Amino acid sequence: MAAMFTCCFGCCGEGGSGHIPLKEMPTVQLDTHHMGTDVVIVKSGRRICGTGGCLANAPLHQNKSYFEFKIQSSGVWGIGVATQKVNLNQVPLGRDTNSLVLRHDGSVYHNNEEKNRLPANSLPQEGDIMGITYDHVEMNLYLNGKNMHCPASGIRGTVYPVVY
Repeated sequence: MAAMFTCCFGCCGEGGSGHIPLKEMPTVQLDTHHMGTDVVIVKSGRRICGTGGCLANAPLHQNKSYFEFKIQSSGVWGIGVATQKVNLNQVPLGRDTNSLVLRHDGSVYHNNEEKNRLPANSLPQEGDIMGITYDHVEMNLYLNGKNMHCPASGIRGTVYPVVY
């Protein structure tokens, strides 16, 4: 069956092996071209330090996306989605139409408006994993795999995972 499939694409008789190489998918990581001026990216693009935000290097094009962040230490942080127009030097994010983020205090902000809040006694702690689903309409939050039933929406356009 494989030989018949490859011949349908004109591979037979061209001296080739009949195999078409697949394009390798890039590793999704923090993008050093889209980060705040006081941000340092370490651990091969997998950890952020300093003050400011950073976008991931891949936009969320799928109908449904999932990504997660591990909270390495306490302090001021935020995670969510943002467009490339977001000001990554101005934290906390969520002050404008270009970001929709969960902040360290459990509030979810977009356009300087609190859109939702994590349930009481559900603030992420050091070592916790925050998961995010996004379907181009609604962002949902998961704490260590548990749905927080805390949807938020409002951002438009091409968005990227963001962390600060």
